[in-house]
Amino acid sequence: MQQVRGVVARAPGAPVSIETVNVPDPGPGEAVVKVAACGVCHTDLHYREGGINDEFPFLLGHEAAGVVESVGEGVSQVAPGDFVVLNWRAVCGTCRACTRGEPWYCFSTFNASQRMTLEDGTELSPALGIGAFADKTLVHAGQCTKVDPSARPAAVGLLGCGVMAGLGATINTGNVGRGDSVAVIGCGGVGAAAVAGARLAGARTIIAVDLDDQKLEWARHLGATHTVNSRATDPVSAIQQLTGGFGADVVIDAVGRPETWEQAFYARDLAGTVVLVGVPTPDMKLPDLPLIDVFGRGGALKSSWYGDCLPSRDFPMLVDLYQQGRLDLDAFVTEEIGLDDVEAAFERMQQGGVLRSVVIL
Repeated sequence: MQQVRGVVARAPGAPVSIETVNVPDPGPGEAVVKVAACGVCHTDLHYREGGINDEFPFLLGHEAAGVVESVGEGVSQVAPGDFVVLNWRAVCGTCRACTRGEPWYCFSTFNASQRMTLEDGTELSPALGIGAFADKTLVHAGQCTKVDPSARPAAVGLLGCGVMAGLGATINTGNVGRGDSVAVIGCGGVGAAAVAGARLAGARTIIAVDLDDQKLEWARHLGATHTVNSRATDPVSAIQQLTGGFGADVVIDAVGRPETWEQAFYARDLAGTVVLVGVPTPDMKLPDLPLIDVFGRGGALKSSWYGDCLPSRDFPMLVDLYQQGRLDLDAFVTEEIGLDDVEAAFERMQQGGVLRSVVIL
């Protein structure tokens, strides 16, 4: 067992604290990873606020990259010394999705057992089975995806959650192709990544929609050909005007609210696709839509969970594109901070002034 520093949320809404965390030796199928960098994601804030579940205390952090330090019995996919990006979906290989050749829809998620504790033995719940706001963490070995060791940890670690969600919503779920028109509603970290994914896929027209001019500027840097501030302009009309009066082939809702989903529904072309990647709260309901509109407009209404990614396939490929200069992951890193700065980073996140704060360890 080792003792490390970790960022812990002890109670709903309470400020996080730096605590001593006990990290046990890896058991069968597990790995201990020395964390190099971990992004500050909205999901961590949801954990702190009690919006995920009430299994406090939480060891926060999940959007991370690091180096495997040790592995347990039966682990063959990674070895000590491997540079990895952590993922929160370790596919099982045996469920009906995996056996039909669609492991990105895996119905089982393997995480390391909750064996990390506080110094006094109190059991910790690691965020998304990872808990990477810590010098080292214990994870299921399947959550470790080996990538190019020369890549910058602060940048590629973001593939572990938000950036992968946005890229995947465009490329995997939306199936955007060369020459398509794409609109992205909401240009925070996930939406900005969806814009980057649309450019990577060869979309001709990429329309970024947000209430914040700073986020729209970030989206333009990442590939948006047009921007719409929906505080001043009706986004549905604007998207239609920018696509010859038809609407976009693919519209991505990276906000996850009933009103933005309705905008996405009506802003798409006939037979176009809506992709919901923003996460709604349990109390939200779909807007009242005439069923004839659902029938008459055709197309597809999809949701995208983790960008429908397969980490073993997508992470190495995207890291290679980053290394080639074709995917600007550095643009998502607004600031690099220390473990002591996580609480302040939550405040900046809520104010909308960052794409990602990244903890460097």
